[in-house]
Amino acid sequence: MYFLKRLLTWWNSQTIGTQIFTSRKGVKVGEDDAGNIFYQTRDGKRRWVIFNGEMEASRVSPDWHGWLHHTWDEPPTKAPLHHKPWEKPHQENLTGTDMAYVPPGSIRRSDPVARRDYEAWQPE
Repeated sequence: MYFLKRLLTWWNSQTIGTQIFTSRKGVKVGEDDAGNIFYQTRDGKRRWVIFNGEMEASRVSPDWHGWLHHTWDEPPTKAPLHHKPWEKPHQENLTGTDMAYVPPGSIRRSDPVARRDYEAWQPE
């Protein structure tokens, strides 16, 4: 079952096809803080990432995202970006998780804030 799952699905890490292609044509370029591994072909025309865990594009940091999309030629391992002191560290998209932002008054909050700016309609 594990082999079939790896053969047919891409959301459970790399498929068998990707693993074969990576072993034959891929050159490891680097790894980010999340454990994602970045590869390119020997001629540098194709670039890809093998995710460590869930395959979610927002888990790729801006440094590596720019390299993957050929915005710059040098990977962050050779030419790291100089971040401004006011920039926050990269964080993946938390939508749909327990850590997602929930505004005050939302029904998703465990302690909803009582609103005084309107009165709920009650049928007669």
